[in-house]
Amino acid sequence: MSRLRINKMGIFSFAKMQGVMGLVIGLIIGVIYGLIIIGYSLLGASLVGNDAKLAVGGGGVIAGIVTMIAVPIVYGIFAFIFGALGALIYNIFAGIVGGVEIEVENV
Repeated sequence: MSRLRINKMGIFSFAKMQGVMGLVIGLIIGVIYGLIIIGYSLLGASLVGNDAKLAVGGGGVIAGIVTMIAVPIVYGIFAFIFGALGALIYNIFAGIVGGVEIEVENV
């Protein structure tokens, strides 16, 4: 077993990884929320009478689709930004404290 120390992280590479992970998590959450919004809007549309039924149901479907598209993008952007900030802060403190030590094994 050998020990390694992470003294510095690549800020852009860490931010890219965080951004992609945020995008995937946002995609999962966005699809779930979008389906919930669509379901409740169609339920609400079935309770309303006359022409308002189309407005309530159609608006909810559009809101659900927009949610499915916007949430992953927003999650990805914020994860990228905060990933870059996290790597920058890590690099600053790793220079002071000495970094994180990990134990690895050759296979």
